[in-house]
Amino acid sequence: MTISIRLTAEEEARLDGLARRTGRSKSFYVRTALHAYLADLEDAFAADSAIEDFESGGRRSRPLAALKAETER
Repeated sequence: MTISIRLTAEEEARLDGLARRTGRSKSFYVRTALHAYLADLEDAFAADSAIEDFESGGRRSRPLAALKAETER
């Protein structure tokens, strides 16, 4: 799949410079950045969903100090 994006002059210069210095293609860095961004976004949505499930189940969190105090009794 081909996607077209518009970069600022600064973004283009940075991407060009990085590609030239490393010998990798600009496409490589765009794909790498996209993979990292998607992984982070998927993690954030999974965390939001887990919190929502936790709270909708009537469960509540407690401070770690309180839990430690209970186990030390």
